[in-house]
Amino acid sequence: MRAILPGKPQARLQAICTVQWQGLRLVAYISGNAIVILSGPTDLVQTLYLEDCSALVAIEIDETTGKIATASSTKIYVYRPYGKEEGLLKWSLQCVVSRREEEPEHLALSWGTDEELLVGSTSLLLFQTATQESEVWRRRLPMPVKLAKFSHDASFIASTGTYDRLIKLWRRQSSGADDTRFDFTYLPHPTAVTAIHWRRHNTREQTSDHTLYSICGDQKIRVWAAMDPHGVQSLQLWAEIDIQASIQPRQLNSISQPSDRFGFIIDSRDFSRSIAAATESVDNSESQEQHALQHLVEVTKSRPELCIVVDRHGHMSAWGLENVGKKARKPTDVFNIAHVENFSIAFSGPGSLEKSNVQLLPFCREQSAAQLTLLVHHFDGRIEWLECKFEELFDPSPLQERISRSTLWTGHEKSIKKIVRSISGKAVVSRTNDNEAVIWRQGHGVSDLGLSLSSTLSSPEHIHRSWLLHNGDFVINLHHQTISLWAASSSLAFQISTCPFDLGGHLVCLVQLPEPSLDSNIVHVAAITTRAQDPSGPCLEQFCTFDLNIKDDLAFMLPVDPAGSATWTSTSLDTFAQDIAISYSTEGKLRTWTAALDADRPAVEWLVTSTVETGISDPSLASASSIRKAALVDASRTGLTIWDMRSGQLELDVQYNDFNLIVDLDWSSTPDNQSLLAIGFPHKVIILAQMRYDYLSVGPAWAPIREIDTKDSTPHPIGDSVWLGSGNLLIGAGNQLFIYDKTIDSADYMVSDLAVPLHKHGPMNLFDLVTYLNGPLPLFHPQFLSQCILAGKLVQVQHIVLGLHKALRYFTEGDELDSFVSMAPEELIGESQKPSIASEGSVSRKAGASEIEAEAEYGEVAPLLTEKLTRVSIPQLSSREQIHLLDMIECISTVDRHQRSMDDNATRYLLFFRQHMIRKSQVPADKAGITFREIAWAYHSGSQEILVDLVSRQFQGRMLWEHAKESGIFMWMSDLTALRAQFEVIARNEYTKTDEKNPIDCSLYYLALKKKNILIGLWRMAAWNREQTSTQRLLSNNFQEARWKTAALKNAYALLGKRRFEYAAAFFLLAGNLQDTVNVCLHQMRDLQLAVAVARVYEGDDGLVFRRLLEEKVLPQAALEGNRWLATWAFWMLGRRDMAVRTLISPVHTLVDTAEAPNMQARSYLANDPALVVLYKELRGKSLQTLKGASRISPKEEWDFVIQNARLYDRMGCDLLALDLVCNWEFLKQPKQLSSDGDAVPDPRKMLRRRSSLVVDDLTSPKSPTGMRAGMGRAAPPKVFEEPETNSLLDNFGF
Repeated sequence: MRAILPGKPQARLQAICTVQWQGLRLVAYISGNAIVILSGPTDLVQTLYLEDCSALVAIEIDETTGKIATASSTKIYVYRPYGKEEGLLKWSLQCVVSRREEEPEHLALSWGTDEELLVGSTSLLLFQTATQESEVWRRRLPMPVKLAKFSHDASFIASTGTYDRLIKLWRRQSSGADDTRFDFTYLPHPTAVTAIHWRRHNTREQTSDHTLYSICGDQKIRVWAAMDPHGVQSLQLWAEIDIQASIQPRQLNSISQPSDRFGFIIDSRDFSRSIAAATESVDNSESQEQHALQHLVEVTKSRPELCIVVDRHGHMSAWGLENVGKKARKPTDVFNIAHVENFSIAFSGPGSLEKSNVQLLPFCREQSAAQLTLLVHHFDGRIEWLECKFEELFDPSPLQERISRSTLWTGHEKSIKKIVRSISGKAVVSRTNDNEAVIWRQGHGVSDLGLSLSSTLSSPEHIHRSWLLHNGDFVINLHHQTISLWAASSSLAFQISTCPFDLGGHLVCLVQLPEPSLDSNIVHVAAITTRAQDPSGPCLEQFCTFDLNIKDDLAFMLPVDPAGSATWTSTSLDTFAQDIAISYSTEGKLRTWTAALDADRPAVEWLVTSTVETGISDPSLASASSIRKAALVDASRTGLTIWDMRSGQLELDVQYNDFNLIVDLDWSSTPDNQSLLAIGFPHKVIILAQMRYDYLSVGPAWAPIREIDTKDSTPHPIGDSVWLGSGNLLIGAGNQLFIYDKTIDSADYMVSDLAVPLHKHGPMNLFDLVTYLNGPLPLFHPQFLSQCILAGKLVQVQHIVLGLHKALRYFTEGDELDSFVSMAPEELIGESQKPSIASEGSVSRKAGASEIEAEAEYGEVAPLLTEKLTRVSIPQLSSREQIHLLDMIECISTVDRHQRSMDDNATRYLLFFRQHMIRKSQVPADKAGITFREIAWAYHSGSQEILVDLVSRQFQGRMLWEHAKESGIFMWMSDLTALRAQFEVIARNEYTKTDEKNPIDCSLYYLALKKKNILIGLWRMAAWNREQTSTQRLLSNNFQEARWKTAALKNAYALLGKRRFEYAAAFFLLAGNLQDTVNVCLHQMRDLQLAVAVARVYEGDDGLVFRRLLEEKVLPQAALEGNRWLATWAFWMLGRRDMAVRTLISPVHTLVDTAEAPNMQARSYLANDPALVVLYKELRGKSLQTLKGASRISPKEEWDFVIQNARLYDRMGCDLLALDLVCNWEFLKQPKQLSSDGDAVPDPRKMLRRRSSLVVDDLTSPKSPTGMRAGMGRAAPPKVFEEPETNSLLDNFGF
């Protein structure tokens, strides 16, 4: 926490108190119905709210027990401390005493000995609070008490009333629960007494030396002491100090200036301790040079009391009192210590007499560098915490500043309802339910003060919305039927103008409109209602009305958080203009808006810059930033979604528990436009930071980096919060404002999970952390290397690794490491240099000399670099990322050994499969297999035989079904003969995986292979199995007969009832019912890969059941989840290669008819993998079908697709890959005319700028998934597109 504004103190004499209790300085004051307890300028210990009273009138702390007594007009509340030994000091309510007296104007509280509490109002009452509260003494008074205080040993009470010139001195005669008596005498004064102070001693056991100081209206301080203990008066007048004469004007014109004087007493015990502590803290040599300190050391030898007198002009006079109470007072017993200037206190300006009153509470702190602390209670609603050193305070030499302000406590009396910031964030206005507002500004040049009070505003009408103009110089308030303009440049805001309006509908927001120029002196503000019309204008003259033309129900509209940027725009209105507002409908449709002014008509033109269908009905809360990030809260206030409005992507979907209802959302951004979101709950705020996209590890796009819990500071729920322009977070809870700075601890559990480099551990700037989590990645970052490999830049990756090895050769801890490792960015921007494998699986390659050298050198360097990385920490990487880099180098080494016999797609699959296996060995609990992205690479590879061999070797030739599922092998193998052979290997391994060799384990696999006889032979050897005889007898029958089919089905259903799902699927196959087998695999076993494998093995890729599985299960699932990888695989399997290409760009649900709407997963950013653009570029020119599908994609769709993927690369930190994509992308030449039925055959010569030598003619394949349901046979083998004649080729090239 940087600063706190704990609330506006009450304008009462006993509104604040301070004591030293058990080595801890406590300060407590009352604000409205709250008790604020602090232990330092910004150290809030606790806030206590009293819900059963409207306002408190007095407070007092017992310096012996730490108890706090406070009073309302009708009740006394006593709080007891607890938890100090555990370091969790808090106060809890001990008792409540109801008062039966009339409500007085003043009420006094004072603690005595043995937990006695004195209450003064129309009577003096003494309560015992040790165990149970009990009244032990009462005395009715002729006039209400204004001041009443116990002496240090509780043997005297001094009391006085309002405008009373007599102090009534009560002397205790006896004490006890049943017999407490006091007698009294009077201490006369010439005018009304305004303040009293008892001299404090080291311990309460010191019963002698009772000294009372009084200040009255004649501006004199009187000292009363027991000079004659046997006299009639208990205390006698010992001395007088004329505070008016203590400070004489230094200038001729000072006579006409106000002559107010303020005095306070510093007890000798505090003064002596502070000087002794200051002397011990300096060296002897320094002490001799500090003449002022030496002078004070001499003064403290006589242990004097100090009387300090100050005025409004910075003058101060200090007096010392020696031998107080001695009968024979010498003239030298009262002496002047110093008279100095520049003792500056921020007194209030001219105003009411009550608000200009000031109360001074001094205390000395031995453990602090500042020896004197002065609390200045201004009755206009402020408390200043001032600090100084005695040697500087009393130094006679001229000093510019003798006392400094540590903090200022002020705020509201009532609970804060709303906080609104200016566009720049340099000013805010906080508003309460009773239409009172305070305008705050960020301090200039004061590092320790977050906000300073600029102006207060009190409106006679209900304030519906507020808006700040010109950094808080003006405030616009929107009322029910009027809009008012207030000037807030002075301490009390005043209304300048008002304008009535009548639009109808529910008022939703005020929005400042963009101006054509920043130099404009005219400000236009729009008031939006649910009828979507507006009055706006300068000087509150109606400028125009307009309609937003929204067809659906407008639930709410609100201005965007400007994130520190000024709102202005050009005269043109387009989607590149800055957003100024966001709206949402009851159906969950989000819109961002911009506007432009037309002063000539006059009119305001509005434009929807982005629209997102979120599918969230009846949202309760929304917020957006000016950089097109939006957050939406569902109707239950527990679900939060974050959307990128530019792309319409869902970036976060999180559900909080029912105890954490979301009440507020606030956006901010770093200087480089990285977003931050503060989520407000009733008693805490969670700050989410934008993260890089991570498609390989499926990392979150947003992560919590800080949690602010306000329960320890206040029990009141949070009313509102807002980001300041400096990046500090302002939270309003109750009548208090808390300012939290940007400093966070990287050791916090939230930050430690974010892969922060070790050298960044310790206190960090919030903006620096977010920038690190989102900035461009170094070239050797594992995510950048992975994306380069996906983009076909394996050679460049090898060069990066070689460059890293060279950079680390002489690297030591603390050195800087070049993020580019001496590699030119131009080397990564260009077409891949890796040669491709020829068709028919041949391995003839033409590799350049540089590539061969890189491969050879990489094989030598990789082990050395791996060993180096185990000893050295790379500054740009966290420990987790460095481990992933080691894994990546090992995976590249594996690929490097086989890359000359594999194509690019096989390389991509093998790299990420190997990486998955390494991470699985590191985290055994991670059983998730590879994704459909890797399956797609392997499926489109021409090196599947090598991949099958390498995958089998990975599992030591003992591949089980769990291994096959993990590798996805039966999803990507295209050769059915090899597929069935591999399935039989799985069957054998499943049978032999246990020592007992159970035939049940392999039944499904052998029956799918239609090898029942082998299964019978295995059962013949399973003599140990009690099911052997019955199963063997059953399997020996002919299941082509209806009788035995029925028997097999009965067994299958019985096994389903026993939840033996795999065995039940085997019996469905035994009955020849492949469809039920597939259903069991899908629904009961939740295993799509097993369903696909069994269907492909049993009836081939053209089987009816397999096609129905793809059409009715796989494609709808892909559409529901937005899984384009799964969809393109399924369409390619169905022979619809045109659709397989289109689904890489278009959302799957637009190409597949489904009964269900896409879920949130389909809207997620994870559905738009940038690797899709790599696959699209590879497939679109592969055959006539793919060219036909690509021709159905409009140029705008392809343009948006490329730009979106460039943005995704940028969001991933791979800026160079984004640049490479937009620099080298080739757009297809669209055919000039296509037939209306969509069956036109595209000419590859006219679409491809750099086409391959062969384009496969596959247009004889089935045309639609619907048409394939009729049980079509095997498609004709693809034909090779015939090359045109030589003449046509020459014509095509312009010869």
